[in-house]
Amino acid sequence: MTVQSTKLEYLPSDLKKELLPKHVAVIMDGNGRWAIGRGLPRIMGHKQGVNILKDLLRCCQDWGIKALTVYAFSTENWGRPKEEVEFLMTLFGGVLRQELGEMLQENVKISFVGNLQALPNALQSEISRSMEETKHNRGIYFNVATNYGGREEILQACRAIAKKVDQGIIQPSEIDQAIFEHHLYTAPNCDPDLIIRTSGEMRLSNFLLWQLAYSEIYFTETLWPDFDRSEFKKALSAYQQRERRFGKV
Repeated sequence: MTVQSTKLEYLPSDLKKELLPKHVAVIMDGNGRWAIGRGLPRIMGHKQGVNILKDLLRCCQDWGIKALTVYAFSTENWGRPKEEVEFLMTLFGGVLRQELGEMLQENVKISFVGNLQALPNALQSEISRSMEETKHNRGIYFNVATNYGGREEILQACRAIAKKVDQGIIQPSEIDQAIFEHHLYTAPNCDPDLIIRTSGEMRLSNFLLWQLAYSEIYFTETLWPDFDRSEFKKALSAYQQRERRFGKV
C-alpha cells in the first residue's frame, strides 16, 4: 500500500506492548474542513484521508494491533451533496482495485459491515471480490463500515431474531447477548477496546452503538487528513494511562 507517511517498523519504546488495544475503531472526521481550510475542493480532503487510512492500517500491523474498524460512510452521509457522494462511491471502488494486491501480500483480511445492498452494483462487486480474496488472511482484520448505522444494525438484528422466533428456531428465553451479537453486522469480531474520533467533534454519530459499551473513547482536535503516526501514538499513550474496570471496583 503506497503511503505518504514515513513507515516506522517498530513499536515506540514508550508504548507498552502488553497494554496495546487489540481492536481500534476510528471515526475519520474532518476531511472536508481540511480541504476547505486550504482552499481546495472537499474531494481533495477525502483523497488525503485515504492516504492517512492506508498508513494507519500499516501502522497497526507494524505495532501489533490485531483489528482496525473505520467509519467510512454512514447511512446519514447520503444527505451530502450528490457530487460528493458519487465521488466517494467511485473512490471506494478505485482504492479497492488499486490496493487489493498489496493487501493480499501484507496478509490483511478486509471485511465490510453495513447495508451493502444499497451501494452501487459496481462497488458491491469490488467489495465482494476483496472480501473473498482476503478471507484466509490473518495478519490484521480490517473492517470498513460502509452505509452503516448503529441503530439500523440493532433493528435488523432484532428483525432477524424475531423471524427465527416466529419460525420456532429460537425460543425467546434463549435470547442472550451472544445470540444478539451473532446477528449484528460486525459478527464475529470482538468489540473495540479504543475508539478515536478526529476533528474535535465529541459524539458517536450512530457508530457501533452496541459494540462500544465499554470502549475507551479518545477525542482529538486533529483533522483526519493530519492524523499521522505521531497522533496515533498520542491516542495509544492516553489509552495506556486508563484503568479499564468494566463496571467493577
